[in-house]
Amino acid sequence: MARTGLYKSEVKKARDAILSQGRHPSVDAVRIELGNTGSKTTIHKYLKELEEDGDLQGRKATISDTLHDLVERLAGQLEDEANERIDDIEKQQAEMVQTHTHAVAALEASIAAVKTELIQSHEAMAQEKQSHAHTHDLLQKETITRYTLEQQVADLKERLAENEVHRLSLEEKHQHARDALEHYRESAKDQRDQDIRRHEQQVQQLQAELRQLQQGLVVKQNEVTRLNQEGARLVADVSLAQKVLYDEQDRRRQLSAELEALRPVAQRVPLIESQLLDKSKQRGGRDSCKNT
Repeated sequence: MARTGLYKSEVKKARDAILSQGRHPSVDAVRIELGNTGSKTTIHKYLKELEEDGDLQGRKATISDTLHDLVERLAGQLEDEANERIDDIEKQQAEMVQTHTHAVAALEASIAAVKTELIQSHEAMAQEKQSHAHTHDLLQKETITRYTLEQQVADLKERLAENEVHRLSLEEKHQHARDALEHYRESAKDQRDQDIRRHEQQVQQLQAELRQLQQGLVVKQNEVTRLNQEGARLVADVSLAQKVLYDEQDRRRQLSAELEALRPVAQRVPLIESQLLDKSKQRGGRDSCKNT
């Protein structure tokens, strides 16, 4: 920037000093001589004017020359300031253009990143929807399967309840048979005590029959116990319940058949009692005759 108050006379003085030193009065040399002040354009203009004027003798400047020099100096200063202002404006404009360019590039990068994230979000949403649909289908299948299994379990429980009722009925029948046999045993024992010596063979036969019945009852009790154990396994193992139920029904039919087979034996009890009563009466009649 030109130093304020730079005169043409100052440039001339600096030029003359350089010439006196035997050096060439260049613009840079004059500016150094002036203390590194002043515009190079102004110094160059003053040096050119001094050369044109041919002022080698150092003639005294007139008032018009001084005014002219002042006007030229002011014009040079204005030109320098205008040039510096233009340079500053151009520099600011370049900086603004660069800043704008960076901002646009950053904005475009941000838009591209947002677009990428949006695409990824759409893809993730599509995958999530597909996964949700698949999960929904699996849930429906699992619900249907669970309902089917629950229905099967309910059916098995109902069958087990029916089986339990049937088992209790069989146990009741077995108990009646045991009670009848027990009563028969007591009656036979009383009768045997009264006629033990005369009817020993008949009593032994009855005892043999009773032992057979007892053995049969033991077998049936073991069978009932085994049936109870199988019923417990039915509850623990649902998958084999149907087969076990079928097997137990077959066994119960066999028990029923065996009970039916035992009925003739029970029917013989009244006949044996009648025979024993007849024999007791006969014995009583013979004893009366002997007493007479």
